[in-house]
Parts: sequence; C-alpha cells; structure tokens
Amino acid sequence: MARLYLIRHGKPSATWGGDDDDPGLDETGRAQATAARDWLMALPPDERPTKVVSSPLRRCRETAEPTAQALGVSIEVDPRVGEIPTPAALSLEERGRWLRTSFAGTWAEIEGDLDYDAWRREIARSLIVRGNTAVFSHYVATNAVVSHLLDDPKVLAFRPDHASITVLETDGDTLSLVEKGREATTGVL
Repeated sequence: MARLYLIRHGKPSATWGGDDDDPGLDETGRAQATAARDWLMALPPDERPTKVVSSPLRRCRETAEPTAQALGVSIEVDPRVGEIPTPAALSLEERGRWLRTSFAGTWAEIEGDLDYDAWRREIARSLIVRGNTAVFSHYVATNAVVSHLLDDPKVLAFRPDHASITVLETDGDTLSLVEKGREATTGVL
C-alpha cells in the first residue's frame, strides 16, 4: 500500500475575505512548511513521499516548496486538490457568508454552481492513483476527502490545523484513512 500525505497549507499572510485572494505564507506559515518537510523526511524510506502535488494557490505551493526541494522533485500543480469552488456571482464578503453557511451543513446542502458532493468524491478519486505522494491542499478539500472516506455527509469532518498532515493509504483501487492530522484549537472562521 502506498502512503499519501494530505497536508493543509501553512498559515497564510491573509485570510479569505481580505484584499488578497491568493496570499502566500506569513512567517509562522513558513516555519510550519519547514516542520512539515522535516516530519515527512523523517519517515522510513519506504513510507516517505517521492512526489509532491499542490493546489494552484500560492499558500499551498509555498508550503510544498521545502518538501519538493528536500526530495529534489518539481511540484505538480493539480487544481483538483484546490480550494472549494465558490459560486461565480459572489463577492469576497458574500463568499465568507457562503462558506460559514456551507460549513454548518452537509455536502448535499451546499448551494452553488455545482454538485459539491460530486466535487468531494472527485478529490478522493484523484488521490487513489498516486503512489507515495505529499499533497498540499486546503481546509475544505481535506474535509472533503476525510468526510468521503468516513461516509460522513457533514462538510466539517474535523478541523485540520495549518500544516496538519492527514495520512492516507491507497492500493491504486481504493483509498483509506490511516490517521487524521492535528486539529486546530480554534475554528477556521
């Protein structure tokens, strides 16, 4: 069985709803990215990732960079592990309300432009075919995978902290949860 490490990005320099819709990491986030790299590189060689995949967003790519450098590989950018798609007509302020409402419900109840339950299944499917890989993603995308694997209809299956590492296994046909990552002591909101 191959190991997959689903890593939430480090602490960004701004949060959603601010002026920058694609912030990089702040100083704490950069330290978290280094700590994630150190944790991954300390794994036994047969469990250590050999590939690095990232959401297109800057905070994920910057979190992935230390690990990619340590492994001597390029970062593969994959939009399927990106942030939850927001309905196109929403302003940044409206997006915040939409997210808070979505977090309180189930995947089937999310209002928007697409089938969000199908979106979460697609993220999980995109991971099944990967070998030992570190995947740098987001709070909601991590919840999408975990809730899918636990067959939990709620959007929030847990509260992954910044740079939290959730461990998954795949045989190329199935995906399973080994261990949830560290949870945040405060909410994302």
